[in-house]
Amino acid sequence: MIYFQSLTKEELAELLRPVSLPKARRRYVPEGAAASAEEAGPSTEDLLKAERRARYRAQQIFHWVYQRFVTNWDEMSDLSKDLRVWLKENVEIYRVTERASQQAVDGTHKFLWNLADGKTVESVIIPAALQEKENPEQDFDQQRFSGAAIEDKDLKSERWSRLTACISSQVGCAMGCKFCLTGIQGLDRQLQAHEIVGQVFELRRLAPITNIVFMGMGEPLHNFENVVKACKILLDPDGLNFSKRKVTVSTSGLVPAIEELGRQADVSLAISLNASTDEQRSQIMPVNRKWNLDALMSACRSYPLGSHRRITFEYVLLKDFNDSLEDAARVLRLLRGIPSKLNLIPFNEHSGSEFKRPSDETVKKFQRYFVDRNITATVRISRGRDILAACGQLRSIFGTARGTERHRDWKSNSGAGGGTAF
Repeated sequence: MIYFQSLTKEELAELLRPVSLPKARRRYVPEGAAASAEEAGPSTEDLLKAERRARYRAQQIFHWVYQRFVTNWDEMSDLSKDLRVWLKENVEIYRVTERASQQAVDGTHKFLWNLADGKTVESVIIPAALQEKENPEQDFDQQRFSGAAIEDKDLKSERWSRLTACISSQVGCAMGCKFCLTGIQGLDRQLQAHEIVGQVFELRRLAPITNIVFMGMGEPLHNFENVVKACKILLDPDGLNFSKRKVTVSTSGLVPAIEELGRQADVSLAISLNASTDEQRSQIMPVNRKWNLDALMSACRSYPLGSHRRITFEYVLLKDFNDSLEDAARVLRLLRGIPSKLNLIPFNEHSGSEFKRPSDETVKKFQRYFVDRNITATVRISRGRDILAACGQLRSIFGTARGTERHRDWKSNSGAGGGTAF
């Protein structure tokens, strides 16, 4: 049985080609054997017709599943009965199942999903209100207002200008970044393409998702093939139909995979930078010992960017570690010559971490250093901190790589919780 969400439209069409031949032409006649006209293999014309029919049927099926959210083959009324029977016997529409969910006071909604093998991952829907603007000149104090409690938390409300789905690419993570809760649990396994697409599929059934960020559990480029295939399905106009500007893949710095991503998937790129020197970065991000800042920045300069597109550099601010103005000056030099924007993330504290969140005044000064030099620098609003859904706070439970009680507490004030790490 093949999972539908593991197939691109082209792969589905290829799978449907034999089924799209006239029945009389599907039989195989060994070379040299006598065959009647009806038993003869398919002609070139038959094959061309079958190919066109298969492409059309693949498009129909993509529409039914990804745009109408129909998951029962029998309900796809414009498909032939024979095709529906074949699909039921050979292709399964995969569904992740919700184990638990929580909603934060600011409207952020976190979901814990059960996978088929009993593993769990988290996804988060992050809403942005109409009055929130990505304005680098906006005062830091004004940016913080949206973390306050709100009355209307309906994800289909017209008050939201943007709904971003943060999705996972692995169960756990192998990168071991010192500030990240997912890194504590280690890597359990890769997610397959259908498990990645399945998260988006379920979230879009619930709310009109506008943006996708691969910033949940795991290092996306450590699971390169499955992430690229998932991106192709997300971007397909007959599939989930996201704009290439609205799908962002984030990486801690796997340099060869960054270069390959630019060749295979036209998506936005985000780099988890988090330090201004190699010595500093290697302390908190082991990946830097293999691919240092020079290699990383070189890959970023070579990354193919369309008109008016930029690379996002994410910078987690850690108190008294990487939050000085000297750090800001070094970061500015690193970004020179790269079309970029800087996303500053005051550290979201969690148990088990030695790091602390810097003061608001320190964050404001750090941001101002870049704004005064005409560099776009925004401070990421920390969403869902009260339910451990903010950046760096997610993880999975049950069957994790390190599996101790320390890594199994999906809990919150409401009695449920848990997840992945962005």
